[in-house]
Amino acid sequence: MFRVQGLRVAVAACCAGTFLAAPAFAGAAGPGAPGVGDDYFPGYGNGGYDVAHYDVQLRYDPAQDHLRGTTTVVATPTQDLTSFHLDFALPVESVLVNGRPAAVDHRGLELAVTPSQPLAEGELATFVVRYAGVPSSVEVDGENPWIRTSDGALAVGQPAISSWWFPGNDHPTDKATFDIAVAVPDGTEVVSNGVNTDTSSMAGWTTWKWRTTTPTATYLAFVGIGQYELHSGTGAFGQPLLTAYSDDLGHFEGPAKASVERTPEVVEFLTQLVGEYPVEAQGGLVASEGLNFALENQTRPTYSHLFFRDGANTSVVVHEIAHQWFGDSVSVDEWSEIWLNEGFATYAEWLWSEHQGTGTAQQLFDHYYASHPADDPFWQVTPGDPGAENVFDAAVYDRGAMTLHALRTVIGDAALLDVIRTWVADKRHSTGRIDEFIALAEERSGRQLDEFFTTWLFTPGRPPAGPENGVTPGARTLSTPPPAVAQLDATHELVHRHD
Repeated sequence: MFRVQGLRVAVAACCAGTFLAAPAFAGAAGPGAPGVGDDYFPGYGNGGYDVAHYDVQLRYDPAQDHLRGTTTVVATPTQDLTSFHLDFALPVESVLVNGRPAAVDHRGLELAVTPSQPLAEGELATFVVRYAGVPSSVEVDGENPWIRTSDGALAVGQPAISSWWFPGNDHPTDKATFDIAVAVPDGTEVVSNGVNTDTSSMAGWTTWKWRTTTPTATYLAFVGIGQYELHSGTGAFGQPLLTAYSDDLGHFEGPAKASVERTPEVVEFLTQLVGEYPVEAQGGLVASEGLNFALENQTRPTYSHLFFRDGANTSVVVHEIAHQWFGDSVSVDEWSEIWLNEGFATYAEWLWSEHQGTGTAQQLFDHYYASHPADDPFWQVTPGDPGAENVFDAAVYDRGAMTLHALRTVIGDAALLDVIRTWVADKRHSTGRIDEFIALAEERSGRQLDEFFTTWLFTPGRPPAGPENGVTPGARTLSTPPPAVAQLDATHELVHRHD
């Protein structure tokens, strides 16, 4: 009895100290910034805190497109905070900060939160946001990336989607791990990132739980809700593999499966080239409606059925799997750096073509260089800084891939592989900038490359032929396209759509 009483006294004293103690501030506290300062999208993301984990709990009714959610954000303030912002579009019911009600001011995508007392730099904090709404009915500045389908929905988009289903710090510079649980009417499937940790049913509703344990950018978190045929198995290197195909694919079903089920083979191929696969699961989802592009959702890309209208298509699978390294593990530090995502993923398609015997990377380079005359507007978009309106322009993809092949020509195969492998290893689960990649390429190759990259990435116009630009005189002559070109062109007609 004495010990129990003593323990109770100690606990009471401890708790009293916890509730009465005021945060210790190193200096004057202030509000967190309502954006991270991205030149292309100034309102994206927020300053003042770093998110470690999102716990997203949803209940979704496909018939009404009604979403009710509770998201817990686990974060650490990076400054003393009197208030902070979350990026979110849906109506908010309440916000708790460290268990206490907080004041909110919600305008557009900016959810400004003022806690009952300031948050101290470096001290763990939790933000619990309760909300409900109809995502397809909410527009902000004329935008609504939520995709409602006849049997559910797809939360898939780039550069913005997360604000339509969970509140967060919506910029690639703040990655986090995720638990995502979605309750839907029995008979409805839910697919998300990572590993399915549990599926249970109660009172007519089934809850699907997903977990991803590698740091993930908010736009790369996704949910696919509807009628899907699910296949689980073992992927490359013994990792969990899950693929999902809409029940309504019809004649697209065969070619879709013939393509996406090759994911482990593609993972092994790319791993041999660029190094260890950086995420914990593999797979893909093919939708039958509402989606006209593909996106590299971390661990599980999503594909439109349209990619398979002409038959099997491994190019798009290679492209999206390559993004697991280039875009997912190594993310852009700012959206102007998009070449680091799309140029590399496109060049992976060229290397796959070379591997499959449908056209070498040199043949593909020569074809695309010659097929765009010097006065073609294609050459006016600079991949290294395309502008916010051209983030997904064809030049970012194709001229971006040409840049890498030209670099290969200038510094050699071994040096290029060394640069890329070092890049993905050093930047694993973080972000990168083009100037950092250039510096690395110069360091590892022992070559001065400023003029080369200025010409290819930042100068309008077709780079002149010459060894300094990695362009042989023969590249200017249009010849019979390699067999891979038809599939590459059909793929890219869709792959850089994000509307």
